Formats: sequence, C-alpha cells, structure tokens
Amino acid sequence: MSLRVVLFGLLDKLAVAPCALCRFCGCRTADPLANLFAETSPVGTIAAIAIGFEIAVNRLAAKVDIKDVGRAHVPWKLPALTTRNIMAKKSRTKSKPRPQPSSASGWGSALVKGLFQPGRLLVLAAAIVTAMLIRVTVGWLPDLADRDEYLVNATTVEVTPPPRMVPPNFIQQAFDRSDMPEQMSLLDESVTQRVHDALQRHPWVAEVSRVSKQAPGRIVAELKYRRPVAMVEVARGVYPIDPDGTLLPPADFTVSDAQLYPLVDGVVSTPQGPEGTNWGDPAVNGAAELATLLESSWEEFQLEKIHCRSSPSDSTLAFELISRGGSRIMWGCAPAEARPGEPDAEQKIQRLRKYLKHFGNFEKPDGPYEIDIRHWQEISRMPLTVGLEKSVR
Repeated sequence: MSLRVVLFGLLDKLAVAPCALCRFCGCRTADPLANLFAETSPVGTIAAIAIGFEIAVNRLAAKVDIKDVGRAHVPWKLPALTTRNIMAKKSRTKSKPRPQPSSASGWGSALVKGLFQPGRLLVLAAAIVTAMLIRVTVGWLPDLADRDEYLVNATTVEVTPPPRMVPPNFIQQAFDRSDMPEQMSLLDESVTQRVHDALQRHPWVAEVSRVSKQAPGRIVAELKYRRPVAMVEVARGVYPIDPDGTLLPPADFTVSDAQLYPLVDGVVSTPQGPEGTNWGDPAVNGAAELATLLESSWEEFQLEKIHCRSSPSDSTLAFELISRGGSRIMWGCAPAEARPGEPDAEQKIQRLRKYLKHFGNFEKPDGPYEIDIRHWQEISRMPLTVGLEKSVR
C-alpha cells in the first residue's frame, strides 16, 4: 500500500478546501482527496510535505527512465559447451554492441531508492514542522527579563569588603558616574561587563578581578582597592595619594584621617587629572614611592613629613625626611632611581637604624641636625643652629 493511500485514509475528514500543495507545485489536481491538505494542522502539513516528495520523486523517475530492478529469479542450466554454441555466442557478441549504462539512470535510481522511503519522508516532514512549531512557541513564552528575581541594581551588587575610608555608597557612585540604568536584567548578556566597567572607573578601585551572576538576582564582584600612603600639601589644600601617585577622593578623608599619613610638601604642581588618575608630577610619584618604602618604619624613625626639592643648577630631584624633632635627613633620589656613588634605598634604611641605635633619636645630643646619609662610606651631620659639621663613622 502506498504512503499516499495510508495518509488519505488517516486524514479523509480533516479539511474541505482546495489542495494546499497546488500553491507550491502548481499541479492543479482534480483529485477530490486533495482537499485533505488545505488545513494548517501539523498532521496535514506533514502529509502535504510527504506527498510533495512523492510527486517530485515520481517525476524524477519518469525523467530518468528508471527500469524495473525487481526481476524474478529463474533457475537455468549451464548449456553444453560445443563448438557450435561457442561460435554462435561469439557471433552475437560481435554483432550486438553492449549497451552502456546511463549515468542519469544510475544516480537517479540511487536518489529514488534513498529518498522514496515512507519512514524517512515522515521523519523529515516532522522535523520541518517541529522547527516551525518551536519558532511559534517562543513567541508564546513569557518575558522573564522584567521579573523581580532577574532584576539587579546597585544595592544587589556584592563586592569585596572595602577599606574604612571608602564610602559605603561607592557602588551607587560608580553607577552614577557611568550613567548606568536604575535596574538591569540578569538575562542581559552585557550586564556583567557593564558592571565591571562602572566599578573600574571608580577612583577607589584599583582592579576588578571578576564579576559573576549569582542567584537569586545578584551580582558578585571581586575588587582590589587603592590605599592611601601619603597626603600631598599644596596651596589649594591637602590631597591623598596611593603608592603609584594616583589621586584619591579628598572628600572621603576627615582632618583626623589626614593626620594618620605622612605629609608631602615642596610640591609646586597641582593634580593634572581627575580623581583616580595619576597626579602627573615626578616629584609626587617619587614621594609616593618613598612613603610606601618607609610605611612600616615611619613610627620607628619618628618621622613627620617628606620634603621635595629640586637643585637650582640642574633641576635634579631630591627628597628630605623631616623628623618630629625638627631634624632634616638628606635622603637623596627616589627609591626606584639609582645614582652613582649613592647607596640604594635598603642601605639608607640600615644607616638610619644604625644612627638611632647609636644616639637614640635624630636630635641627640645637640640637635636638631641636618643628617646626610647619601655618602658612600659615612653619615655626616651638622646642627641646624650651629655651622659645626661632625662625621659619624
């Protein structure tokens, strides 16, 4: 029984309109059973596609002149090999050329055999209808992007606990600086990148290591914060900086907070950019390096400030350490810089410790002094009130 007859038997009461296939194949069939395929139900569509394949295959078979390959097997006997039979066979072979197989017939036959399988046609038709149904069904699904459990804002972003000076609402500040919307959906593929960029622009954030989505309705960010190491005093006020010389928000520091950090004076420039950017002055960068180097020894050495000065002759940058008793320690170049004949930063620290071990502080016995630790073999000192110079071996 053919596929068409089976389908007609199953669908003989589904529709009454003209043949839906005729819109595509143009066959204008008068078959009354063709009315079965006017309906747009999935079953009717499958049947229409299957019959379309059958019509196409039948037409292809007619064009390539496919021959019957199902010939019956008839037993036969091997004829006697006589001289007469052999001569007659040779004569027939010479007189009748062997027919060459048609290339069109060969590939056409293979195509028909491969395609004209009811099971394969139904599977293919079902796959096409399924794809169409999926596309229609997606439009019926609810939009989850606006549901509360998928919405996030600045209050639902969790970050690494910040230092004390960082304001509690710095996430909202970061969102406001980046013009972020009040609410975003976790289903938005760009939401983590947008949060990453907004947090990275905040002056307190040194690095955003990772941003991830978490259920229900929250975003988790791993941050590395900037930390203050010194306060730079200029004509307009006092500005906090980090170890790289990056300007931090002054409004986040109280007067008592500012007194906790080394003071840097002698700077003639002002910040060259907004908060969160480098000051833009080698003197400030060198002072930040020196304050970072002496951070753990600042109290041990009883220091008060770092003074920046430039040589009038060659504009060479040098730094002095001012003790709480008023002594001035000639430090020299920035820690990252090396000058011929001058000890490195670690050797200078060891010399300060040696001096304190010998005298107790930088003001004894007749200070305050000007103490020079830049010489290669000795520490020299001179009272600031008397022009007498002494040498400490």
